[in-house]
Amino acid sequence: TLLLVHSMTNQIWVHCFFREYVHVSNLAEKYRICTGMSTGTKRGFDVFFWFHVGLSALCLARDTKQEKWREIGEESVKVLAQYLELSVWNFENKHMLLQAELQYLKKRHALAILSYQAAIESAREHKFYHEEGLGHELYGIYLIENEKIENGLSQLQLAIESYKKWGAIRKADDVKDFIELIDQQVNFWKPKEYDVS
Repeated sequence: TLLLVHSMTNQIWVHCFFREYVHVSNLAEKYRICTGMSTGTKRGFDVFFWFHVGLSALCLARDTKQEKWREIGEESVKVLAQYLELSVWNFENKHMLLQAELQYLKKRHALAILSYQAAIESAREHKFYHEEGLGHELYGIYLIENEKIENGLSQLQLAIESYKKWGAIRKADDVKDFIELIDQQVNFWKPKEYDVS
């Protein structure tokens, strides 16, 4: 069972990092059953479950407007707050990133921005380069979705640098492809300039 739990945790992590949130939600239900979480059992490594499932749920809540995803996201924020009491070093950036996504969902933009920035700074300070990259990436998406495209693209470039520093070249390439997609969409809607001379 332990090997299965570790395998599911890894799959949840990978799907979250590649913005495959529906896959995360499907695996989350299997994880709950396999680990006994549905009956209240908690294990130390469940923090990774709550972090990645929480991020995924909050993104799904924004996209689908379904209340169940917001509830899962809010529960994840509460659980990470408990872990934060055990170790600021390990859990501060995770808690702040969940807070940022929750504030974004609630349209509390000033708090969202501060939380994204705090999450990124904490991850950088504590040398969690992959989570620094994730913070830059989610902050970049937030900015782009709120019509601050240039600033958002800058954050995505910083995400690429963080992922490369961590050694996650495939993830860095994924963000690079995402930037190209955004560039194509932005350029499609730009007014065309015609030479009428």
